[in-house]
Amino acid sequence: MTQRLPTADRTAGRRPAPRTKGRDPEDRGVSGKKIAAYALLLLFAVLYLYPFFIQIAASFKDDPQAASSPLGLPNPVDLTAWKKIFGVGGGASVPITTWLGNSVLVTLVVTAARVFLDSLAGYALSRMHFRGRGFLFATVLAVMAVPGVALLIPKFLIVTQLGIFDTYSAMILPLLVDAAGVFIMKQFFDSIPVSIEEAARIDGAGPFRIFWSVILPMSKPALITLTILSFQGSWNEFSHFLVVTQSPEYRTLVTGLASLTSGELGSGTQFPLKMGAALLTTIPVALLFFAFQRHFVRGAGEGGVKG
Repeated sequence: MTQRLPTADRTAGRRPAPRTKGRDPEDRGVSGKKIAAYALLLLFAVLYLYPFFIQIAASFKDDPQAASSPLGLPNPVDLTAWKKIFGVGGGASVPITTWLGNSVLVTLVVTAARVFLDSLAGYALSRMHFRGRGFLFATVLAVMAVPGVALLIPKFLIVTQLGIFDTYSAMILPLLVDAAGVFIMKQFFDSIPVSIEEAARIDGAGPFRIFWSVILPMSKPALITLTILSFQGSWNEFSHFLVVTQSPEYRTLVTGLASLTSGELGSGTQFPLKMGAALLTTIPVALLFFAFQRHFVRGAGEGGVKG
């Protein structure tokens, strides 16, 4: 005689029926929210990228077309502006190689010096105990609060008194240390546990060896952030170079782009020429940011003690 199992026992080994995807009202609600969020992000992306498309399109127009139809596509395509930029076809051309060389030289030197010196200063303010440390940190905060335009006349007077006006030294030396970079590194070093340094100190490492071999490798997110900010700031610097230099051979891409408004390379608005030069100025910073964007913002948790 067959014995019937209880209902609970008969259904214990059965797999529940699969849910049909998309039929749950909650699933539909989440999908709708995601679609709306992506649509909003796409809208903002188009709004931010639209000026760059206009910039690229304007560089392939001639002066009359750029003035009459600034938002339209080039019709026909005109390469006069790019020929002037790269010195093709004779006639007056933009000294793009000189401007680019000056920008690369100043930017690389300033960026490397800021990363190293700002890290040293930040580590000293974070870990070294000496008289006046609080006053120095307050001074750094005070310098950050001063508008850069208020320092232009003092910069001009100082470089003139030192006899380095209109030289590469005047372009580089005042930019070697940045108060914002010192603040960023100091705050990051504060988040690193002191026990790590104590272990290295027990092994016989000195202060600089601890800084160079222990702390800096753990500070990769802050160093990358400082590198990007320093590169962008020195590459796009305008007012400082305008004050401390005068000769055309010391122009960078930014100051050279501003000089195009003086009509040195012909008459007219020269919108295509300016847009093409501005595009070349934008590309290096954009490439650097996209290459390191995933490291740009990182939590300080990477500096914690691992068990």
